[in-house]
Amino acid sequence: MAPRNLRGVNFISACGFSHRAMDDPIVFPGRPGMSHDHTFVGNATTDAFSTLRSLRVSATTCRRAGDTAGYWMPTLLVNGQPVEPRSATIYYRRRTVSPVRPFPAGLKMIAGSSRATTPQDLGVTFWNCGANAGVARSADVPTCANDRGAGLRLHVNFPNCWDGTNLDSNDHQAHMAYSVRGSCPATHPVAVPAISLIFRYPSAGGPAVSLSSGGHYSAHADFFNAWNQGALTSLVRGCLNALRHCGRGT
Repeated sequence: MAPRNLRGVNFISACGFSHRAMDDPIVFPGRPGMSHDHTFVGNATTDAFSTLRSLRVSATTCRRAGDTAGYWMPTLLVNGQPVEPRSATIYYRRRTVSPVRPFPAGLKMIAGSSRATTPQDLGVTFWNCGANAGVARSADVPTCANDRGAGLRLHVNFPNCWDGTNLDSNDHQAHMAYSVRGSCPATHPVAVPAISLIFRYPSAGGPAVSLSSGGHYSAHADFFNAWNQGALTSLVRGCLNALRHCGRGT
């Protein structure tokens, strides 16, 4: 099978805004208020003290009831004031020729860099105005039409290859890697779903936009896997490994 045959193979978790907090249970576990401000979707209780157990028993803002994972990004600022996203769309894709495994329970990872002061790889993160707005993806914030169909979006793409051993690492990235031409590197041989996290904002973008982590190049996102493991496994088997597009779910 060629990697091009994997286009459209995905399932989607559609999630609403949950809350904001200066917490990060991956980078600063047990230390509330130590982080820059984050905007959380998915699990409704994510905070500095979150654990796999606490997340698993909590409510979710996602349409798929089994998705109690935590997802967060730095908060969007317009003229220094926080702006909540209208919604988040979270794609789970298959990017590898070999079948993917579900994320192990409790896996944590970060994509992108909160310290970036210059453009990051557009394969990792970018801004745009939606697929049908006619505005190319960019490291800089575009000026969009301020409506639901063409407002500002921030995309972050997570790595999809795991080392098979560690649920986290010191920098929260070294245990993960990106596939290349449909294959995982030998150092990270386990193929997992490729998550694309997209926040949609009620904003036209432009030069007044920045992120709470500094500037507009510092886009990044965190993922804490607290899915109902049976629900996640079923979607991976029935959608990604069955080469199907399963949509948003209910």
